[in-house]
Amino acid sequence: METKNAGHKKQEPIRINYSYTLQEILESENRLLKERINQLLKELNELRKPPLISAEIIEDKGNYALIRLVNGNEFYVKKGIKSKLQAGDHVLCEQKNLVIVKKLGVRKRFDVNRFVIVEKPKVKWKDIGGLDEQIKEIREVIELPLKKPELFKKVGIEPPKGVLLYGPPGTGKTLLAKAVANSTHSTFIEIVGSELVQKFIGEGAKLVKEIFKLAREKAPSIVFIDEVDAIAAKRIELGTSGEREVQRTFMQLLAEIDGFKPLGNVKIIGATNRFDILDPALIRPGRLDRLIEVGLPDKDGIKAIFRIHSRNMQIEKGLNVERLVNEMFKLKLSGADIKAVCTEAGYFAIRDKRCVVKEKDFKKAINKVKTEKEEGDDYRRIFG
Repeated sequence: METKNAGHKKQEPIRINYSYTLQEILESENRLLKERINQLLKELNELRKPPLISAEIIEDKGNYALIRLVNGNEFYVKKGIKSKLQAGDHVLCEQKNLVIVKKLGVRKRFDVNRFVIVEKPKVKWKDIGGLDEQIKEIREVIELPLKKPELFKKVGIEPPKGVLLYGPPGTGKTLLAKAVANSTHSTFIEIVGSELVQKFIGEGAKLVKEIFKLAREKAPSIVFIDEVDAIAAKRIELGTSGEREVQRTFMQLLAEIDGFKPLGNVKIIGATNRFDILDPALIRPGRLDRLIEVGLPDKDGIKAIFRIHSRNMQIEKGLNVERLVNEMFKLKLSGADIKAVCTEAGYFAIRDKRCVVKEKDFKKAINKVKTEKEEGDDYRRIFG
């Protein structure tokens, strides 16, 4: 009679081979350690190699090439690679004899994306007070051509390429630029003029070129150049290399404004506090020929700006706004100063452990802003 487990084979026990001798085990471990040591030595030798130098190709000459280093020096060197190189390609060279050992391809020298405000500016026309005439002008020059370009085609005229906003600090020049970018749903590229002045020869001009290339790619776009006088001051005969480099950057800016490549849906807004020192070449017809003065607000403008910055504040009933406006008008406060007055008034209320801002808080704030302005004026007279 068959049992239940008759159809199953009996499992053989696992047998371990203990036949290896101690010598064989040591030889195996020794071999593994040698391989590891060789690998570490190889990595160490790689780390000991001198770093390679980045260079830009000027011209390919077959087995040789003309390169430019970061410091501006040019060399005629041997190629250690067979790849065909083109002007503008970036390569890696040995330090000792500058032999080209690797091609990197075309590479941007600057990260121009750091100038782009990814989110659309949130400033709206209703957030700007006391600049009704300036808003009307900038909408005609910037907003209308971007929203209704067919009107200019029907009439047969070319819309202006940009505008120049000039006036004292804190009067709303940057706010106007951001508001028009918001209303046109445009990419807003903000640049400070001093950032265009680079350390090495030719870098400032390249940066300007890449910024406008980026603006064309992200069109419709608005290029806002704040403190444009940093690179667009009147040109005079000067001997230092730094001043000549600023002039090269300025010339590249002019070339981009009215060069061979059309700007299309790219508009330029320049802003400056020093209109008197600007080079006439920047504001001639065909460039930034629309000049919009953004001056200090009048009484109606001060009242409008005050309403905007105090609309979310808890203010006591019966506040004499006219009296405050008259005081601020006598002191010739700018829009930024009026905003500072509202902020300081809120701080005075907080210090008194109140949520409601009183008229005395605004008076204290006006006196504080007045003192700070006078101290700033005295400092500029002495050290400016």
